[in-house]
Amino acid sequence: MPAEKQQEQRDQRTQDTEEIQPNPEVTEQGEEIKEDLDRLLDEIDEILEEDSEEFVENYIQRGGE
Repeated sequence: MPAEKQQEQRDQRTQDTEEIQPNPEVTEQGEEIKEDLDRLLDEIDEILEEDSEEFVENYIQRGGE
């Protein structure tokens, strides 16, 4: 009997997973959020790159500091 019960539970899980379909609206929103994050990270990279170049150019070591 326990083996039959386990098989029924496996069959139920298989049926449950087969019925799940991705929501196109949520998928589209996720893609938009990903694109926004990529743009934001690119902007942060540009700012850090500019600021670091400016810092190095303006850095003058004085008296062992």
